[in-house]
Amino acid sequence: MNKEKNIQNHLAEQTIMFASITKWIILSSLIGALIGAVVALFLKLLEYCEKSRSLLPFDYYYTLPFALALTVIIVKKFAPSAEGHGTEKVIEAIHKNAGKINLSVVPTKLFATVLTIFAGGSVGKEGPGAQIGASLASFIAMKLKFSNRDRKKIVICGISAGFASVFGTPLAGAIFGVEILIVGALMYDILLPSIVAGFSAFFVAKMMGINYTYFYIAFFSNFDFNYVLLSKVIIGGIFFGLVADFIITTLSELHKYIKMIKINYILKAFLGGIIIVILTLIVGDEYLGLGFHTIKDALSSDEMIYENIPWYTFILKTIFTSLTLSFGGSGGVITPIFYVGATSGNFFGYLVNGYIPLFAALGFVSVLAGTTSAPIAAMIMSVELFGMDVGHYAAISIIIAFLMTGHRSVFPSQVLSMKKSEAINIKLGEELENTETTYTTRFFINMQRIIKLIIIKSRKKSQNNDEDIK
Repeated sequence: MNKEKNIQNHLAEQTIMFASITKWIILSSLIGALIGAVVALFLKLLEYCEKSRSLLPFDYYYTLPFALALTVIIVKKFAPSAEGHGTEKVIEAIHKNAGKINLSVVPTKLFATVLTIFAGGSVGKEGPGAQIGASLASFIAMKLKFSNRDRKKIVICGISAGFASVFGTPLAGAIFGVEILIVGALMYDILLPSIVAGFSAFFVAKMMGINYTYFYIAFFSNFDFNYVLLSKVIIGGIFFGLVADFIITTLSELHKYIKMIKINYILKAFLGGIIIVILTLIVGDEYLGLGFHTIKDALSSDEMIYENIPWYTFILKTIFTSLTLSFGGSGGVITPIFYVGATSGNFFGYLVNGYIPLFAALGFVSVLAGTTSAPIAAMIMSVELFGMDVGHYAAISIIIAFLMTGHRSVFPSQVLSMKKSEAINIKLGEELENTETTYTTRFFINMQRIIKLIIIKSRKKSQNNDEDIK
């Protein structure tokens, strides 16, 4: 009797799982296809507007003060949640509002981002892609009257589809959409629909004529244990962690200071645009817009190309991006992070006399991991963009950069589920912006004990050697 009951339970479980898998494959593939199509239109519009800059009778960046002023008016009037780089608002909506996002975000974010990038604002296109995907998914889930749990899953699929169709890395984009929600944990029940949605969006975008760039950095490893290269990669991970921390701090602190300026928000945006234009006239226009050409140059295997990037490029790009977002520009933050990562890797490669394109690639993915707390997605991206030869070294650099930034991120609404060190006391289950960190002395006491043991043993060895000599 028990045996028959067990068989029935087993069959029932398998049937339910089959139905659930089928349901989510169909739903996520349809959601992904829709988002892939909308994001493809967004990318085509963005490309067209960038090319149309040449029609202006003056340098395009002179329009930036007007563009920022118009952007803040549009966002404030039609969709306040479209403010900033987008991804942060999506994470906040999932954790605080069960995935409910107003559909007005889609046209508002699309127009505001295109306007900002056209005028030279230093922002990216992936945040809007994710926010557009999440908004469309949320609208469909609400119309179909999904439960809160299923709506959140659908919205996460929308994020993954948005990232995958913008990045051109379907697996990394899908994992990134899941991983950025909670630091230190993956929601395994959402992996299948997110990956399906990511691939569906990617293939539809490709079918609609979106071209993606993959990098050949002419690096080959036969996996011999190279102590020198491995040491450089480890030091690079620490350096990229510090660069990631610099980005997080600059974005946060500039936003706070500019928010404290008590003037009309339209006038503030206009003055911010003037400040950026003045900086551009001083240092050049290489730090405006998406900056994809500079990223390609940093990752080029041609020495004549990658050696022309100034060492301070990553610092200026961070400042331009922080100013653009703080003064009301609309757009993503990940593309500037790629820019900063690749150019800081270029600089680090010179410091350690290493192969420059390799360290530019390591910086590209390591700074991403450090700033977003998404190391797994960064590892997958390193393989999808640069190949397996880079992926092995990238894994080491990525993990170190991820740990180096501590419990900080460009997405303060991420929920923390892990401590990065036992020497740190921090409350888990809270959003990063609400966490308070204290430090234990246990780590330092243990290190002191280890150092004392080493000193004692070295003294004994020295005494023994002296006795042998006598």
